[in-house]
Amino acid sequence: MNKINFVFWGTPEVGSGTLEILKQAGFLPSLIVTSPDKPQGRKMLITPSPVKVWAIENNIPYIQPEKLDEEFTNKLKAISHQLFIVVAYGKIMPENILNITKLGSLNIHYSLLPKYRGASPVESAILNGDTETGVTIQKMEYKMDSGPIIATEKTEIFPDEKAPDLRKRLLKIGGELLVKMLNTPEWKETPQDESGATFCKKIKKEDGLMDLADNTKKNYNKFRAYAAWPRTFFFQNGKRIIITAAVLENGEFKIKKVLPEGKKEIKYEDFLKQN
Repeated sequence: MNKINFVFWGTPEVGSGTLEILKQAGFLPSLIVTSPDKPQGRKMLITPSPVKVWAIENNIPYIQPEKLDEEFTNKLKAISHQLFIVVAYGKIMPENILNITKLGSLNIHYSLLPKYRGASPVESAILNGDTETGVTIQKMEYKMDSGPIIATEKTEIFPDEKAPDLRKRLLKIGGELLVKMLNTPEWKETPQDESGATFCKKIKKEDGLMDLADNTKKNYNKFRAYAAWPRTFFFQNGKRIIITAAVLENGEFKIKKVLPEGKKEIKYEDFLKQN
């Protein structure tokens, strides 16, 4: 199976991390599809995706289509591939592309489907106070995250674990589960239970706004879920105050450090004294 000819679709670091796990196990894609370079940072510099960077470093051919249109589809059809592997590509793939290859398209999703279909499964699990999550490998269908399940693996969510740390663990679990699958000659497909489907939205910057008078556990979960982005914050005197460190202590949500807008990070107790 390690001779399988596959195309990898992905864009962010979770994609490049998965590619590295595949590489270490002897699986390299014959082609990579990733998003076009985009402006990033304060200076809005045109920046390649982490997956493109990985492709260049590993001498793997890559393409960056602006649109998944008929012209692009015909190019894919003209090349012989057995399988598509999709990890956080970032665009909805049309049905005619999903079904081009003999084995179809596989996707790593970072929840126990059908729970948390959508864009933010890692953050949603923490936000809702779940103590368990996992990884699902599904055969993709055009309806979002609804394809038959091929493999799953569960893992605990630690009480103080933040989204970036959980995502890093799930990336490893997902990559290793995919390797195990690719080394298995036959895959069993199990339809998802539609009655158990839940959905999670794409996170927006304003979602990080925190009501300090809210439930303490709810606030701590929100701090953990949004630790990387958009981070949690509140407003004081019209200024955004970002919470950079916090703990749940004796059932209380305690802020330890904050980053006031336009200023340096300080201890929360010092911030209160100044305000």
